[in-house]
Amino acid sequence: MANVVVVGAQWGDEGKGKIVDWLSERADVIARFQGGHNAGHTLVIDGEVYKLHALPSGVVRGGKLSVIGNGVVLDPWHLVKEIATVQAQGVEITPETLMIAENTPLILPFHGELDRAREEAASKGTKIGTTGRGIGPAYEDKVGRRSVRVADLADPATLEARVDRALQHHDPLRKGLGVEAIDRDALLAQLREIAPQILPFAAPVWKVLNEKRKSGKRILFEGAQGALLDIDFGTYPFVTSSNVIAGQAATGVGIGPSGIDYVLGIVKAYTTRVGEGPFPTELLNEDGTPDADGARLGERGHEFGTTTGRQRRCGWFDAALVRQTCATSGVKGICLTKLDVLDGFETLKICTGYELDGTRLDYLPTASDQQARCTPVYEEMPGWSESTEGARSWAELPANAIKYVRRVEELIDCPVALLSTSPEREDTILVTDPFAD
Repeated sequence: MANVVVVGAQWGDEGKGKIVDWLSERADVIARFQGGHNAGHTLVIDGEVYKLHALPSGVVRGGKLSVIGNGVVLDPWHLVKEIATVQAQGVEITPETLMIAENTPLILPFHGELDRAREEAASKGTKIGTTGRGIGPAYEDKVGRRSVRVADLADPATLEARVDRALQHHDPLRKGLGVEAIDRDALLAQLREIAPQILPFAAPVWKVLNEKRKSGKRILFEGAQGALLDIDFGTYPFVTSSNVIAGQAATGVGIGPSGIDYVLGIVKAYTTRVGEGPFPTELLNEDGTPDADGARLGERGHEFGTTTGRQRRCGWFDAALVRQTCATSGVKGICLTKLDVLDGFETLKICTGYELDGTRLDYLPTASDQQARCTPVYEEMPGWSESTEGARSWAELPANAIKYVRRVEELIDCPVALLSTSPEREDTILVTDPFAD
């Protein structure tokens, strides 16, 4: 029985939440392996809408173990609120159904304050476009060995020592940004208050998951954002602060790479991104506003962020980028989502590569100045007038829609394993079951 990693293969917002939920029916454990609550998943189950940010998508499925791994940075106050919200929708969450790795770093209030202060102070053209929720500064503290981690909440002396070490770094930073010093006593009081609500969920996740694996249980690994926001392989510096690609699933929960059997890449049938950074196929007018096709994609696709409500930038499908992310994540098959958003377009375009200073490239270069100068090379395909929304078999798809899907497969050098035709979990066409790999 296979263990499956689900990874976004674009800039995020590809529809991972629905697919993870759909696959979770076949899994015993759903493990979140990176990111913070700056990303969101929207699940629609029997007409009920669940908006998740820190919780793994599996929490809405009874009888499953959901895990927050050490590769995540966790805002404990946000988590408590999110648990309460989901419980109010009738979902049971207990230490038997939710587990948090003891070595998970915490996002503290001063992380968000630093995040927002930096963005406000950034000069034009240097803003990253963060959500201001403290994810980046929390990862910086992790690498700088000054994090407060979940396990530290259990010991008062250790907690004070960790906070003091963090403040030695942050107070000088805040002074330089014109922000007042952190109130040490108030922070410690906040942490002591939240600790009893977090510690019951704490566990040695690495040990539990390795035991589950040895006993033949199926594990579904869930990430946040998309591979093009990976700190190493994304459009740096306009990226997130963690590794997003599939290899992070191993270190993000403490299971070896041999524990990963199948990587499923989630790919939207067009392209979107939120925030700043290069976007070769973005559909814009000369004044920088979305053109008619870009606006149509955004409207039909309801392209607003689950977490922030920010409008997403929209463009044609970029096969060169997806081919690149499938390689860096070792994707075995993709799930193509939101095909129904393309219904009614007379002509569709697919980016097959780029022109850079007169040279043809089949990948996006690393240097940011070169990325900004890349112009897309398109091939055109006829669209379809029929509806694909809610289709659950190939026979229900228009011929031109099938041709579009097949051409995507050819250009990204990766097969379609699943096809999603609406936000409803059952509106999914299964070609290859990742768990049966």
